[in-house]
Amino acid sequence: MNALFSSAYWPNLHYFFYVLNADNVFIESKEHYQKQSYRNRTEILSANGKLDLVIPVKKQNDKELISSLEISYGEKWQIKHWRAITSAYKNSPYFEFFEEGIGDFYKTEHRFLLDYNTEQLKTVLRILKTKKNILLTEEFEKDAQDNIDLREMIHPKISYTNYPKVKGLLSEPYYQTFETKFGFTPNLSILDLLFNKGLDTLNYFPKETLTL
Repeated sequence: MNALFSSAYWPNLHYFFYVLNADNVFIESKEHYQKQSYRNRTEILSANGKLDLVIPVKKQNDKELISSLEISYGEKWQIKHWRAITSAYKNSPYFEFFEEGIGDFYKTEHRFLLDYNTEQLKTVLRILKTKKNILLTEEFEKDAQDNIDLREMIHPKISYTNYPKVKGLLSEPYYQTFETKFGFTPNLSILDLLFNKGLDTLNYFPKETLTL
């Protein structure tokens, strides 16, 4: 079964559950950009609790296509984001193994948000030695047809607990750097799982046959 996603900045575990179990991964490239979504936002666990990292964008109009949405670098957000990630995970078990590959995304400037997010997704899959076809839609998919449509389902305002297939999965505790302070925090960015579990990240996600 194929799955249709919106673009996401270091996607969360809900997102990755479907990526890893889909036959093919389609990223919607012709939708209108939506504020306050995971398209330019990710969540990590810092020393002060859950922290949102948001990429500023150059929005030109109300119907800006995600494929033409440019990243803004006026705020020097790359320095802030990498500093936050380093502070949060420098003491995690696997940070040093992936620091260079992840850190490279904060040393160079990508023009378009879609390209930036897509390269991150491909990078995580390469780290996990997992092959997936990552395909961009050529036109807006109004009707997902035979694909599982996840474009609006994975959203900060929609709880993953609404979906029984992933509810138990994302609530299963794994070691987190600040768990003694905050307890287990589910469904964070894939970076949280990767830095804390390393290549064992794949074993956290059960294999499921996706159905509509």
